Order: sequence, then structure tokens, then C-alpha cells
Amino acid sequence: MSYNRLLGDLLSDGIIEEHGELIPIVPPEEEEISNDEQYKEELPILPVKNTVLFPGVIIPITVARKKSIDLVKDAYHSDKIIGVLAQKNVKAEDPTLDDTYKVGTVAKIIKMLVLPNGNTTIIIQGRRRFEVGELSATVPYLKAKVNLLTEDIPSAKDKKILATIRTMKETAGKIINLNPDIPKEAQVALNNIESPSFLTYFLCSNLNAEVSDKQQLLECRTWIEATTTLLQLMDKELQLLEFKSEIQSKVHVDIDQQQRDYFVRQQIKVLQDELGFDGPEKEVEELRKKASSKKWGKKIQEHFDKELDKLGRLNPQTPEYPVAMNYLELFVDLPWGKFTKDKFDLKKAQKVLDSDHSGLEKVKERIIEYLAVLKLKNDMKAPILCFHGPPGVGKTSLGKSIAKALGREYVRLSLGGLHDEAEIRGHRKTYIGAMPGKIIQSIKKAKTSNPVFVLDEIDKVGANFKGDPSSALLEVLDPEQNNEFMDNYLEVGFDLSRVMFIATANSLNTIQPALLDRMELVEINGYSMEEKLEIAKKHLVPEQVNEHGLTKSDVRFGQDAIKKIIEGYTRESGVRGLKKQIGSVVRNVAKNVALEQDYNKSLKKNDVIEILGKERFDLDMYQNSDVAGVATGLAWTSVGGDILFIESSLNKGKGKLTISGQLGDVMKESAMTALSHLKAMSSELGIDHRLYDQYDLHLHFPEGAVPKDGPSAGITIFTALTSLYTQRAIKPKLAMTGEITLRGAVLPVGGIKEKILAAKRAGIKDVVMCYKNEKDVEDINPDYIKGLNIHYVKNVSDVLEAAVLNNKVKSAKKFELEENSSKKE
Repeated sequence: MSYNRLLGDLLSDGIIEEHGELIPIVPPEEEEISNDEQYKEELPILPVKNTVLFPGVIIPITVARKKSIDLVKDAYHSDKIIGVLAQKNVKAEDPTLDDTYKVGTVAKIIKMLVLPNGNTTIIIQGRRRFEVGELSATVPYLKAKVNLLTEDIPSAKDKKILATIRTMKETAGKIINLNPDIPKEAQVALNNIESPSFLTYFLCSNLNAEVSDKQQLLECRTWIEATTTLLQLMDKELQLLEFKSEIQSKVHVDIDQQQRDYFVRQQIKVLQDELGFDGPEKEVEELRKKASSKKWGKKIQEHFDKELDKLGRLNPQTPEYPVAMNYLELFVDLPWGKFTKDKFDLKKAQKVLDSDHSGLEKVKERIIEYLAVLKLKNDMKAPILCFHGPPGVGKTSLGKSIAKALGREYVRLSLGGLHDEAEIRGHRKTYIGAMPGKIIQSIKKAKTSNPVFVLDEIDKVGANFKGDPSSALLEVLDPEQNNEFMDNYLEVGFDLSRVMFIATANSLNTIQPALLDRMELVEINGYSMEEKLEIAKKHLVPEQVNEHGLTKSDVRFGQDAIKKIIEGYTRESGVRGLKKQIGSVVRNVAKNVALEQDYNKSLKKNDVIEILGKERFDLDMYQNSDVAGVATGLAWTSVGGDILFIESSLNKGKGKLTISGQLGDVMKESAMTALSHLKAMSSELGIDHRLYDQYDLHLHFPEGAVPKDGPSAGITIFTALTSLYTQRAIKPKLAMTGEITLRGAVLPVGGIKEKILAAKRAGIKDVVMCYKNEKDVEDINPDYIKGLNIHYVKNVSDVLEAAVLNNKVKSAKKFELEENSSKKE
């Protein structure tokens, strides 16, 4: 602490010889008056670590860097004047002026001693403060121009200054008395200092403070500013020393609670170290530090503090300690109140969705609507969407695209086969191996409280004696409840209201009704041929080419080649099978490239057949028939639309009706309804009633191995029967779909998009459907149905007008009828 003690230490260490010249302490104000002219504008700069040199103070410094050693030696053998700057970047081993503070001290080298280990120790005395200016040299060491700072020399006669000096000396005296490491002689040296400026610098230099605090003192422009800051730091050190003394004497005083806790914990740590215990203070402090930055409510803070205090009282060797530690680590790792900022660029979001997925216009429109509302009302509760549709249509990958468009984190939880409620709600932490539920685990993984959260395969959640997970999901997916989602392990509510949940399902039949009611259903139908073609060209082919180590120049798929793969080798709603078949073709190309064999780089339809073999599926095409009683319908299947042929024939008999083709009850009822209405219109159509009693009717739907059901074949059956009984021809290349009633009205049906695209592929030119289905046609891309004439009808009369010609078929059948049968009627 004192100058005398410093000199005594140097003498005892042999650094300053006893017979050497004793360097007097020169106050800064005298230095400025008498030696101002001695300092050059350019000085060699010595950066030092963890040390701030003040004017008038003598300190020893050990230099180890080569540049620093060269600087010291050169200066020592010349004018012995150097500039000393404290490093602010202590990690820099070759510091520049950017790594140092800008204000330093002019110093004079008093003594230099080369130690046996190669390091050099110097004794330097601070003279004047300076502000570093322009750098003039970096080799062999730093040199810079300096601007000497004017010292604010206080008057020793001013009462305010005298009071400040007395306060500083008294505070320093108290510190000396309380700190056993400072010798009592320091008080004598302190009393002998008369210069106010040097007294200030002397205390600053010996103060137990951080380098940044000392540097702040050095940079003070006025003496009053410096002494005010100094007294604050001295008072803080004094309080710490007083409290340390009071802890030892078990006397309590009113000081800062945070520092009190710190010292108590330090004392406990020392005792535990003595006893051989590794105290948990470090881990507890780390948890406390992390918790200080969390944005949670008062109740959660109180709960956390309670659990943390409990952890501090536990012995680390007990089984409860790791359980409590894991619990609190989960607490601080959860993103309480942490949200990613949504991107509100709707045009860019639309581009992202369009680039990642072809088609799915309604789904994209719903996402853009949500973004638009969120942009206008930032605190809107996130929607809970449920994408349902056949496998492979992009339900799960659509979640990724939504996260990308929103600029949010993406997490996915597969619910397929989940049968334990604890997987959702978590286990109580009292159980061995307890964990939080997968919802909380996924939020922790996302590191944000508003991710896009995909609940995959929600229709495949199971239930057993362990509970029903779908019931546990009711709270998760309810916007009115999930702002306080209670996980059994966490024990406090976590806000899920800002999470955008997206569920996916193949079927809605197995989803609990209450859970279904909480979600906004968005149907994703299978892709059409045209959409699959676009997906293959934009996504699947480039992806497979890249995955197999090829480039665009190695292979090119023609449109007819892709179309052949879709029609001949896949039968699906999605594109998973298409991706596999394209991969098979690309692998064949990769083999040819690796073996350096010749091959066709531009693949055509025949190349695909050669690589993949014989076609696995046949595409139903329109078959022109001159036989009466054959009509073409349109059907919806799980893998897209298709055309459906309906055949009918009359044979001599007793009016028996036979229906074949593995039909469901609804389709059979449609056939009977069509026949009943045809009988009602017999007079209008010129049909002899005796035909119904004297001839057996057989209705057949080809491809008998394939189950068929639904009411949409009603008008097709009616048209086929009308053609059969009247022997009139049906308009060529015409197909139809629609439900028929007993009164002859035509009702709308579903699956219009798939049916119309199937008709286009099959070569159909005219389509007949209910006028109420016009809105469904408007949703289809006009380019996909170009050249297709659609006739909208209200009743069967309109159907017959659009579908049945007035002329009879070429080989019209003549029916033989018995007279007595009509007399009986």
C-alpha cells in the first residue's frame, strides 16, 4: 500500500541495491512545472497487462515479450522515458493501439534487471498523463505521438479540498486497520504525503479494484471528479472489509444484501473445502446467473428461487441432488418469453410456399391470410391447423415451408403409436428417471416460445391402461387453455399460445371428436397428373440428380418420360412412389457414368420402359362403343381420379335385376333409383312397359376386383339404361358424374378436380355434372382443362339432352314382346 513498503520490498528482493540512489517521489504538479520540456512528442509505447500506472507512483514491471524487451533496453540506454498504456484486451499477445486504452502515463525507467529465466524486470516511476495520438511505428516496437494532459492542481488552502483530503486519509486509514495484509507502516507513509494530486494517485494505484475502474480514475479530467470516484471505490472496499470482520465476529449490520449473500457463500465454500467437500455453489451460481436473464412472472420466479434454495441445502452426494439439478437446468433452458420475430413480407412468403410446393393453393391461401392478420394484429393467437389427406402429398413438409416463410423455428413430434399420456404431459419429478413431456422437450429444443410445431400422424394416437394421449392433447391444442399448459414434471404453467401447431392426419375417423373440434381442418387432396409433372420437374428430378452425384448435364428427363413414370409405374395420391421410380432411373444413369458407358442423356418414354421394365399399371382410356347401354362415368379414388365404364344388357327373362362389380350399398341404391325414375319416364322416352317384365336387366361395373361405392354414378347409370331401353346412341367421348334423386334432380358430388383431370387424361371431350359443382371447376388451373367442354345440368332431362343422341346405334336390338303380358298389366 505505501511507498516506503514498496521500496523496502524492492530492497529486500535485491532489485534496488541499498547503496543505489534513492529516487524521490515527485508530485505531478511539480513535474509539470519543472520538466515539461523534457518529454518528446513521440514516445515508445509499452502495453502492460492488469496494471495501471499513475503519475508519481513507482512500480516494478516484468516484461517478457520480445518487442517489450527491445523497447525497455533501447529506452534504458537513452533517455529512459517511455509511455505506458494498460491493455484492455489482455488476450492479445502482440497488442496494437486498438488493444489498449487511449490514456496512459509517461514513465521513467529507474532500474532494469535481467532475470535468469530471460525476462526483464524494470522499476518505473510515473510522471505525466498523456493521451495517445497517431501511431508512428510498429517495428521494432510501438511508437506513437502523444498529447500531454494538463493536471488539475488543487489548492491546499481550499476548505473543500482540505475536507476531501482528510476524508481520503481517514478512509484509507480504516482500510489499513481492517486489512491484515497491509503493514501499519503504510499509515506513516500516508500521513507524510502533502500533495493532494499525488495523494490521489497514490491511493488509486494501491486500491484493490479492477483495471477498468483504475483506468477510469486515470482518465478523470479534474481532481474533484477523480476523488469522488476514488472515494466511492474506497467506501465499497471498506464496507466489504467491515462485513468480513463482522461475519467472523457474528455481528450483523445493514449492508447490501447481494454482497452479504456472496460473502456468506464464500465462507461456506471455504469450510467445505477444508472438510473435503466439493460444494455446489458454483453450479447454483451458474443457475442463478442464467435465471436473472429470464422473462418469467413473479410466481415462476418465486418457485424457481424456492427450488434453488432447496438445492443449495442438499449434499451433492445424496440421490436427490441430481434430480433437483436436472429439474432446475430444464427450467433455465426453456425459452421463457423468448420469441422469434415473424417475417411479414407476404409476397416473399408466397414465393417460398410456391417454390417448395406445387399446387395446394387453398392451403397456401390460408397461411397467407394468417400472416396478413398477424401483421395487422400482432398479438393474435396462433391457429391450430390440421392437414388431412392421403400419404405422400406433402403435409409434413408443408410445415417446414410455413416455418421458413414465417421465419420461425421448426419442430416436429411424431404421434404415431403413442399410447402413454405421460409422453405428452410428462412424469412427476418424484419418480426415478422422470422427464418432461415431449411438448416441453420440443419447445426446449426449438429455443423459442413460438415455433411452428408439427404434430405428425395425430390420427394414429393409441390409448391403453396408461392413459389416453389424445385427451392430453386437448389442453395443448385449445387456444383458451394452452397459455398455461401444465406439464407434470415442470409443475408450473408454460405459455403455448404463441406456438403455431400444425397437425397432420390421413383419416379423420380415428381422431377424438373433441380434439377434432379444436382444429381448423384443411383438406389436401391428391396431386393431379399435371401437378405431379410440375413437382417432378421442379423438385424430384433435381433432388435425385444431386443425391446421386450427377449434374444437370449428365441427364435430362423429357416430359413424356416423366409422364410415362407417373402413369405406368405409380398409382398414388402423393409423389413418394414417383420419387422412388425417378431415383431408380437416375441410379441407372449413375452406373453408366461410373462405368464410362455410352447412354442417352436425354431420356424419352422408351428409355424409361427399358430401364424400369414392363409397365405396372394401365391407364384407362375412353373406348368408343357402338353398343347401346354403355356409358362412361367419372370416379374418385384415394390415388386420384379415374374413368368408370358402366355396361348394361337386356336378356329374355322375367324382369330380374342383377348388379355386379363389387359395389357398395350406396351405389346399388343409386342403380335402383335410376331404374325407378326411368320407369316413371317410360312414356316420355317411348319405352314399352312390357320390357321391364319380359327382359332381365344386368348392370355391370368392370374391374370387379376393385371395390366401388358412392352416389356419383347416378346419372351415368340412368344414361346407360336410357340408351339400353331406347337403343339410342350416347355422344362419343363424353363422361359424367352426379347423384340422381327419385324425382330426377341432379345433385352435386365431390372429387371434381380429380375427376375432371382424369377425364382430360383419358381423352374425354365433354363432361356432364351438376350446376352446383361449377364452383369446384373454377378452382382448377384453366391450363389443365383447356379443350374440355363442361355441361352443367339441373335434372335428368338436361342430362339426356347433353349426352344421348336422337339416332339409334348401328346394331340396334329389336325386342320381342308378348301381347298377353301387357293385357295382364
